[in-house]
Amino acid sequence: MSPDVISADAPILGIETSCDETAAALVCGGRTVLSSVVSSQVDLHARFGGVVPEIASRAHLDLIIPIVAESVVSSGLSDSDIAAVGATYGPGLVGSLLVGVSAGKALALAWGVPFVAVNHLEAHLYASLLEDPDLEFPLVVLLVSGGHTMIVRMDGPGVYEILGQTLDDAAGEAFDKVARFLGLGYPGGPAIDRLAMSGDPAAINFPRAMLDDGYDFSFSGLKTSVINWVRKHPEVEAVDVAASFQQAVVDVLVAKARRAAHDTGARGLAIGGGVAANSQLRESFLDVCVRDDIRGFLPSREMCTDNAAMVAAAAWYRLNLDGPSPLDTGAFPNLALA
Repeated sequence: MSPDVISADAPILGIETSCDETAAALVCGGRTVLSSVVSSQVDLHARFGGVVPEIASRAHLDLIIPIVAESVVSSGLSDSDIAAVGATYGPGLVGSLLVGVSAGKALALAWGVPFVAVNHLEAHLYASLLEDPDLEFPLVVLLVSGGHTMIVRMDGPGVYEILGQTLDDAAGEAFDKVARFLGLGYPGGPAIDRLAMSGDPAAINFPRAMLDDGYDFSFSGLKTSVINWVRKHPEVEAVDVAASFQQAVVDVLVAKARRAAHDTGARGLAIGGGVAANSQLRESFLDVCVRDDIRGFLPSREMCTDNAAMVAAAAWYRLNLDGPSPLDTGAFPNLALA
């Protein structure tokens, strides 16, 4: 469809339900956040050690309308002020995605405004621009989440290239699996982050797979190495295991992002995704940006995790680039970043 030119002050409602957060936000011009409401389901899933898809989708059904209503009220606007509705349609859990897509299309139809289907991974690329609109292209983004780990070069809105990605486990997935093995509970990433603060990151020399090989990642072997080490050394302190494992992941992530920025002549380096909230990753990331004299940007932790503000931002750009999405758009759980 042909693009719709939406003014910079036109508010767009974003809806995010790809996994276990129900979120809604209103953003103007892809840059100005008027409201952002997120309801986490962590407590619902914690006793199961991970996200249960059926529980997640049912919770989204209960929460989506109240969360949207809260977002609209918090923005100080009314329904009639909303210029478009964007919703995540993939990747993610199919049942969860269907709730958000259905709600987004229904609201767009009821309000007589365009609907925009948003790629969740693309939305993460805009998180940094929401908080620092002056970031200059080309920009290299290290996108690290529970299901995805990739390095993306952005030459402008909607213009990007995947330079490398994980060949097996994503970084966040490795964090969750190691945390589960250590008995740290769910979610694993924050648990390891907290525990690692008391440990020695040099206590165990875990492997840094593919450290000097291109931009792709592999974390499956590291996870296995941690499990084997602990089984052979049951006396080892969990704090040291957590710190050493975390350092191994961070070393690979930062080294490859740094190399990509240098090789592509990027003017800036940013990170996004849930793992971007990790304390050691944030510290190491900024250290290399200072050493390399390249502009680095860390989104706030609220913008790293799944939220609807980034979805609304991506929707604004997509609407101006491609126009509205058809109302028969479905959910695509395995959607790639094309």
